[in-house]
Amino acid sequence: MSASPHADPATHIDEETHGSRKDYLIGFVLAVVLTAIPFWLVITRPLASQATALIIMAFAAVQMVVHMIYFLHMSRRAQGGWSIMALLFTVVLVLIALSGSLWVMYHMNSNMMPGMDMSSTG
Repeated sequence: MSASPHADPATHIDEETHGSRKDYLIGFVLAVVLTAIPFWLVITRPLASQATALIIMAFAAVQMVVHMIYFLHMSRRAQGGWSIMALLFTVVLVLIALSGSLWVMYHMNSNMMPGMDMSSTG
């Protein structure tokens, strides 16, 4: 008597939460393209360095989304939406920490006593 892999509900894999070969291939191609374009921008330097840096950051953000959708299978349906809620909570916490740190560093620099140059030593 052979046991079917779908006979036991504990071992049943939800097909909706796991991608197909086509999904993985689409994700891989997108990841390669989203990596190759920034490399090309850095190697050929067709734009100013600040514009190149902004474009690379935008491509990095898009690539994170591609990885979350195609490889981590995060969607509104996955785990009843809790994975997306956890992601949003993490993003909010990181943004608060980064913006707060930058704000504190800016104000510490601008409120420093005149004549106190921290770059030179003794």
